[in-house]
Amino acid sequence: MMGRLRRNTELGLILLAAVITLGAYVLASLGRTADIPTDIVPFLVIILGLLAAAHIATRRLARQADGLLLALAGLLNGLGYVFIARLDEDLAALQASWTAVGIGAYIATLLLIRRTRDLERYRYTFMLLGIGLLLMPLIPGVGRTINGAKIWVALGPVNFQPGEFAKIVLAVFFASYLAEKHRILAVTTWKIGPIKNLPDPKHLGPVMAAWAASLVVMLAEKDLGSSLLFFALFVVVLWVATERGAYLGLGILLFAGGAMFAWSSFAHVRERVDIWLDPWTDFEDAGYQLGEATFSLAAGGLAGTGLGLGDPTRIPAHSTDFIFAAIGEELGLLGSTAVVVAFLLIVGSGLRIALRATNDFDKLLAAGLTAIIGLQSFIIIGGVIRLVPLTGITLPFVSYGGSSLVANYVLLALLMRISDGIDAEAEPLP
Repeated sequence: MMGRLRRNTELGLILLAAVITLGAYVLASLGRTADIPTDIVPFLVIILGLLAAAHIATRRLARQADGLLLALAGLLNGLGYVFIARLDEDLAALQASWTAVGIGAYIATLLLIRRTRDLERYRYTFMLLGIGLLLMPLIPGVGRTINGAKIWVALGPVNFQPGEFAKIVLAVFFASYLAEKHRILAVTTWKIGPIKNLPDPKHLGPVMAAWAASLVVMLAEKDLGSSLLFFALFVVVLWVATERGAYLGLGILLFAGGAMFAWSSFAHVRERVDIWLDPWTDFEDAGYQLGEATFSLAAGGLAGTGLGLGDPTRIPAHSTDFIFAAIGEELGLLGSTAVVVAFLLIVGSGLRIALRATNDFDKLLAAGLTAIIGLQSFIIIGGVIRLVPLTGITLPFVSYGGSSLVANYVLLALLMRISDGIDAEAEPLP
């Protein structure tokens, strides 16, 4: 009964997401050409077809799963596509193809993984695979440097970011490792002078390894966003597993120390921080995009200029890193806040799944996967609004990017599978 209710709720929300996406697509075309787009019917059929395929797969393969996640992801994906189509028609065609691949990956994940706990026994395989994916861009002849960051891999005609998949693989490893070791890591009997309740140094290996890996990504690949994301992911999962604030504090200190070292030793890190603090001193060059993004958000005001009536195309990375600035200009504070609320609802649903999970591995994996979505959204939105230094990562489900879109749909499927596997007799949360 509960499964049928959730799936019916999901279907209703998917239809609402499709209506909002269709309306936004029409308004963007009217704002740009004052004509209703001629491909409106095929567009509606494709949107409904993809979301219907994902819904039917969920109804058949994960009947008890959460009823909000898929609809929220579909809404963000649809809204992102509308802005990409409005800004760059060539990228829109590619994004539509990657959306279909992402939905296919979502369905395939639900088909292949019937119990997430089956992944737990392959923890060290996932560790090696994650490290391999993370370091793959450093392989000579394979790695590619784009926009100053060496995070791309070219295998024949296919270009992708292996880090997008590494974050999921490493989340599985972290959850598996900590599900087994969390009781040992929670024991804090070591002290330095008056400071007590510190973790034993012999158990700090995983934290130090995560710190070192994050520095490798930051320094060798010049990818500040992924470095912060991977390290924060491990520290958050470690904190959830042990319930010891000492690990959280130690992680923050380690990353702060590594960041200070990178800032003092490497020019590209100093440049990012300088642009964050004052983009106007080098507005014609390094600070141009961030400065124009600030102007876009200011032009949007409370209600925005209207879909198709703004000019976010002056931002070079308008469809990727700075798509949130385009949304802020044309939908204003109200529209951009709605996007943030959608991400908050996804994070809230993910944390609810983690709270209700009865198995340690499922609980930690759900917390880790949710942390990925939440942290990645915070890092890129915070960078655009100058809350934190700007880093080159995508806004999940919204920005253009095939690797990101496919990886996030796989992540979504894993969360749905965990939700579906929660013991039906567990006491529901209010």
